[in-house]
Amino acid sequence: MSGTTAASTPTTVVTGSTGRIGGRVARRLAERGLPQKLLVRSPERAPRLTGAVAVRGEYADRDAVLDALAGTRTLFMVSASESADRLAQHKAFVDAAVEAGVRHLVYLSFYGAAPDATFTLARDHFHTERHIRASGLAYTFLRDNLYAEFVPDLVGEDGAIRGPAGSGRAAFVAQDDIADAADAVLSRPDDHAGVTYDLTGPDSLSLDDAAAVLSERLGRAVTYRQETVEEAYASRAAYGAPDWQLDAWVSTYTAIAAGELDGVSDAVPRLTGRPATPLADVVHAVAG
Repeated sequence: MSGTTAASTPTTVVTGSTGRIGGRVARRLAERGLPQKLLVRSPERAPRLTGAVAVRGEYADRDAVLDALAGTRTLFMVSASESADRLAQHKAFVDAAVEAGVRHLVYLSFYGAAPDATFTLARDHFHTERHIRASGLAYTFLRDNLYAEFVPDLVGEDGAIRGPAGSGRAAFVAQDDIADAADAVLSRPDDHAGVTYDLTGPDSLSLDDAAAVLSERLGRAVTYRQETVEEAYASRAAYGAPDWQLDAWVSTYTAIAAGELDGVSDAVPRLTGRPATPLADVVHAVAG
């Protein structure tokens, strides 16, 4: 992994580089020649990129975060792994960023983040945003809709998508579009200070629509079968997940039913200079 010279000491830090979004963002910054630090729990798992230095740190580890963020101008913060204490981790990390002297925090949030959002994890994103606003940091919030890449994973072995989504719609967004939008913000952060961007695909689709796209692109029949909320909990109980996780899974669908993931934004084309990617194209790429 390349080091950096004194003249190119990284002033941009990217979290989550071992994941889907953070890794994409880190690669884009490397392609532009922007020196960066990659804040990760396991540096040996970080992508090996020109101009990137991997440093160890977990969100709740204040001392490690302070050391890692020393001299940082701009910080790209991907939300922590889903857990019962994720919000506490976020708050601790933001507080450490302030203490370390970070100037601008770009946070990957969620579409429709609100204190009373139907999707339970969107409430954590709202409270994280509120903590960032109160911190005094310059900030930009990127609120992504549901990942388009995950839509094929909703299909069961019998070819059915099941959930209590009713006829509601979601504007599924491609992970590459999210990364390109983040790259645009990180390249000129001052231009985006104080702005919240809703990142969506080009269309708002029902799960019946999504099933039709999957059928066409995967070459096999996919259908959407409506569940009641009670059926949704029962069908997922066998996984042995904790209650908060079951709530998150089921409320993904009920948020769609409530119309809280509906609506198309022009943020992706405005930030990237190209149209947002349709679900059909994402499915085609994922299916190979």
